[in-house]
Amino acid sequence: MLVHKLLEAEGILVLTPQAPLTSDDFQGLAAEVDPYIESKGNLQGILIEAESFPGWHDFGSFVSHVQFVRNHHRHVKKIAAVSDSEFLTIAPKIASHFVQAEVRHFAFGDREAAMTWLKE
Repeated sequence: MLVHKLLEAEGILVLTPQAPLTSDDFQGLAAEVDPYIESKGNLQGILIEAESFPGWHDFGSFVSHVQFVRNHHRHVKKIAAVSDSEFLTIAPKIASHFVQAEVRHFAFGDREAAMTWLKE
């Protein structure tokens, strides 16, 4: 389950994975984000906040995640991963090879610092 909230005034999408991610999570996310991108052009940033990364429900969910990233990464300026999860600590290094956004990791307690960075 991927809880998401679009802070429209700031152009920041907040993602909070709470259970293994599903294909439906990414369909719902696209339904909210796509109209914003159509009207505004880009997101200022994405904040991913998770004490630990729950993984994916199945391989199809992983593929849906990859497709979402492929279809949207050109419309995001910055991505902040706020987590102490080992996976989300190294994910920004890996993601920087595949996305145009500037990607940065923050410790789980540094949400405010991450939001400040995204707004710059």
